[in-house]
Amino acid sequence: MTPQEKLNLHLAESKAKHFLDSTFAAHMDNIDPLKALRDEFVIPTRGEIAPGADRPDEPCTYFCGNSLGLLPKAVARYVTEELQVWGEGAVNSHFKHRYGRPWVRIEETVQEQSARVVGAQKDEVAIMNTLTSNLHTLLAAFYTPTQDRHKILIESKAFPSDHYAVESQIRWHHRDPLDSLICQEPRKGETLLRTEDILETIEKHGHEIAVVCFSGIQFYTGQYFEMETITKAAQAKGCIVGWDLAHAAGNVPVQLHDWNVDFACWCSYKYLNSGPGGIAGIFIHERHATNFDRNRLAGWWGHDKATRFDMVNEFKPIAGAAGFQHSNPSVLTTSALLGSLSVFEKTTMKDMRAKSLLLTGYLYHLLTTEFTTDVLDIITPADPEQRGAQLSLVFKRGKMMEIFEGLSKRAIIGDERKPDVIRIAPTPLYTRFEDVRLFVVALKELVAEVY
Repeated sequence: MTPQEKLNLHLAESKAKHFLDSTFAAHMDNIDPLKALRDEFVIPTRGEIAPGADRPDEPCTYFCGNSLGLLPKAVARYVTEELQVWGEGAVNSHFKHRYGRPWVRIEETVQEQSARVVGAQKDEVAIMNTLTSNLHTLLAAFYTPTQDRHKILIESKAFPSDHYAVESQIRWHHRDPLDSLICQEPRKGETLLRTEDILETIEKHGHEIAVVCFSGIQFYTGQYFEMETITKAAQAKGCIVGWDLAHAAGNVPVQLHDWNVDFACWCSYKYLNSGPGGIAGIFIHERHATNFDRNRLAGWWGHDKATRFDMVNEFKPIAGAAGFQHSNPSVLTTSALLGSLSVFEKTTMKDMRAKSLLLTGYLYHLLTTEFTTDVLDIITPADPEQRGAQLSLVFKRGKMMEIFEGLSKRAIIGDERKPDVIRIAPTPLYTRFEDVRLFVVALKELVAEVY
């Protein structure tokens, strides 16, 4: 049964007259199996987000988890505990810790939970650094260009930091991006990339492609790429395959191990809710775990734990992803991630995805039935299986910023991408169906004002 068919059944159950009826949203929120998880988050009030807004003490309507997730209440406890331990034990807290989390092993407190989120085995994951630095770390190990195989394939509108990183890695090897970078373009007049076109590029150029490096979910359009299909096709041509999961981790269920992905990286401040600039993660498939001949950017935290503090200048890497660590991780940002993951421990990616399909499906239905295409278009795929939580809305006739500012004054938070896109991401951990309904009601008022 499709998400829309499920929504139709729930409409009948709710006895609401139509989908924009508050009775329907209330019914959906009442039967939501994840509804209690909303109370795990600090939700800013309308007055805090938009000073001067009416009903200032009520929670705002937040759709920006694709950019920065809301603060889990547990984060304050975990971070405060580390500040307490720092104050009480100072350097001794590396090995003796009041709460059983010695700093010398702090990354292990979030390793297993992170692996479950991305469909990996524990030793295939390391929590370290930040996203772009991790992408550089992985490309330094896995991009080994030769005279015949030196190209990297990315999507044409990759997130700028990814594009910069890939270009700089090519130049690092004294090559020209004009020769060694392939940017997969959508067809003329289209915004999304077709899987068959990506596969055609791989088939045609696979013999000269060293690395295929796509985003799991495209940041601008919200398109969820067919990761398993693309990975299999590229590896069949001898390519290494890596994925940037910034917009996928904690958003959609991925199975990095089962899909045989070579490497992946992600941040933790979007759907994983670890806070601005939060610590990031890497995945390296177990097939590469003991390939110690592969070059890497080495650091002491990637050295054998048993002899790390012997301070011998002969690098002995840990098997698996941990062997790619550089320095000891930030205790405070790791603890913030631990607080966030404690919420994920109360549900599963499968259950989150089930709610997300209905929640974003509800938003998609309202937008396509309440507005005409001369006002807005949705550039995110219509197929629920090809998107995550986010919908990207293109507003016509140069009205996007007026709409965005109007929403902000009403304490409804999405984000804008110039020239004409507003991204709206109902996040299943804390977004209600009523939030979606309120957004559409407010948007109808704004459209009536500015168009």
